[in-house]
Amino acid sequence: MDEQRARRVVETLRGRNVFAHVKLPYAGITQYGIRVVLPDGREAIWDNDGTAGLEAQVMRNGILVGFVSSIPGSENFGDEQIIEAIAAADYDQPIGRSRPTAPTRGPVRSDRIATAPRPRGLAERLRRTFGTD
Repeated sequence: MDEQRARRVVETLRGRNVFAHVKLPYAGITQYGIRVVLPDGREAIWDNDGTAGLEAQVMRNGILVGFVSSIPGSENFGDEQIIEAIAAADYDQPIGRSRPTAPTRGPVRSDRIATAPRPRGLAERLRRTFGTD
């Protein structure tokens, strides 16, 4: 996203009571983005990675805690569509599986539990290495 577009989008988002800021480029990143501060202390960083589609990374204290997946067709969005997508986004999507895993059925059998190999002691490693067994 170029700087002028980012500034227009931020100004309109602020008019809609979205706490938005222009995200300036930094080392290695040449694209401007939009930073939206969320009420619970997280922030969403929109479109500063240089890809064509509109997506966001949700961060808390500099750690990725969620994301808004790339919006299909967003590479052709105008300013109004970008504004609407950012204002209406669901910021509560976690990282990882999009669906919960199926619960396990029945009791776990102990003969199917894999155990880690016992770590070898120094004497055993030396015997194997030098063949003094």
